[in-house]
Amino acid sequence: MRILTMTQILYRGSTSACLELGGDTPHYSRAPYRVLVDGEERLRGDTNVFSLFGLTPASRYEVSVRYDSGETEELELTTAEESCALSVRAFGAFGDGVHEDTASIQAAINSLPEGGRLFFPEGTYLTLPLSLKSHITIELGPGARILGSTERERYPIISGTSPDLATGRQIPLASFEGLERPAYQSLIQAAYCEDISIVGPGTIDGNGQNGDWWMDFDSFPAARPRVVFLNRCKDVTIHGVTVKNGPTWHLHPFFSKDVSVLNCFITAPKVSPNTDGCNPESCDTVNIIGCKFSVGDDCIAIKSGKIEMARKYLAPADHYTIRNCLMEFGHGAVTLGSESAAGVTNLSVTQCYFHATDRGLRIKSRRGRGKDSVINNVLFDNIRMDKVLTPIVINLWYNCCDPDAHDEYVWSRDKLPVDDRTPRMGSFTFRNMNCTDAEVAACFIDGLVESPIESVTLENFSVSFAKDAKPDTPAMQEFAVERCRLGLYIDNVREINIKNVTLSGVSGEKLIAPHSERIETSGFTAL
Repeated sequence: MRILTMTQILYRGSTSACLELGGDTPHYSRAPYRVLVDGEERLRGDTNVFSLFGLTPASRYEVSVRYDSGETEELELTTAEESCALSVRAFGAFGDGVHEDTASIQAAINSLPEGGRLFFPEGTYLTLPLSLKSHITIELGPGARILGSTERERYPIISGTSPDLATGRQIPLASFEGLERPAYQSLIQAAYCEDISIVGPGTIDGNGQNGDWWMDFDSFPAARPRVVFLNRCKDVTIHGVTVKNGPTWHLHPFFSKDVSVLNCFITAPKVSPNTDGCNPESCDTVNIIGCKFSVGDDCIAIKSGKIEMARKYLAPADHYTIRNCLMEFGHGAVTLGSESAAGVTNLSVTQCYFHATDRGLRIKSRRGRGKDSVINNVLFDNIRMDKVLTPIVINLWYNCCDPDAHDEYVWSRDKLPVDDRTPRMGSFTFRNMNCTDAEVAACFIDGLVESPIESVTLENFSVSFAKDAKPDTPAMQEFAVERCRLGLYIDNVREINIKNVTLSGVSGEKLIAPHSERIETSGFTAL
């Protein structure tokens, strides 16, 4: 038996932990395994990230991962201390899914001492929006479900900003789709807080399908709530929970720092509108690791606001890590934009598996996002895709989610002047990617005429097309043309580097690159 020590601890709470195995296989482990804690088997798994629950605070454990292949990984784990643990039932919560538990849950949160843990035992806790505070842990036990009320008229509406009575300074409070705007309070909300953990094998259910959140929402007096909204928070961990059926986006960290989403399951019906999985916006240091997504819009969408908000705060999305995640269904698996007016930088997406999403790696922007909308230092590495219609899309002609989205300024193919409204795209590297059963295009990159993308590198990249591939439009833009089995379409990119790229089943030319300054190819094959 070979002993390995590559497992790392991603999160260590008082009663739970999240661990990541060594190895480089996308999402799934190199072999099935068993996890033993102090010699007792706790779980069987086949993914690179797993969770342990039901641990004792301030206790030391011996953790052993035993692969079916005969290898073993071992490490020590000591859980964190806590000041106390209280049950929400002690505050009068029914947990029967019929009685409303809002007042009881909020009273429990308000009463919890610093360093305390509020435990939800098995049951369904029907509630209106809740507000968290600093230095607490919310734990959802096995079978516990926080269920959002469908009574929209009872959700408070929060202003986008509100004036400070002493100085008149506008205090930011709410946002949606890149603007500070009024919004219904989110089901779980934290504002200006720090040191918060939401953990456990339980569920937070936005209950979007049973209210009117998914119907005629453009007529609502405010933007729809998120399931979890973190406004200017610091040191927040969401670990192990299932988050589902959001009225709109499920997780929305906003101008926050040091946020980790670990081994969570984010899900909503494929046809549900705007139910993005996790949309971290203008944050600094975000880790999304070991999560599974299956939603009605983008699985992960990295944002930094529209131009008005970017000019006001100039807070880019910076230092993001996405690793060992599984994306099933959704418009895009990992998306940048389109609200990216303050820029996106230092992004790493690795060891992920995308299945049956419309697009794999999706970058979308447009004229009007502004000169600070610089997207650069972006790496996509070691990614497997299956049945993804178009594995790579970079679209600088995005025609959605703005009042002027269909104006000629957005869609004109003329070379317009570069000014304060013009976004800029830097360097993108796509490597070690294996994509099977694609349909529309292997790669569709469409840069701006007046502001070409600096460079695109495709290395160790293979795409095979499905035999029954159907035509569709690879990107959302005016006058879009349907494609089917299109090879590498790369327009308005200054430097193109293609190394060890194989395309199988392409219809037509393997590379279409009408406007570029330099193209280098090595080992480029079309079968």
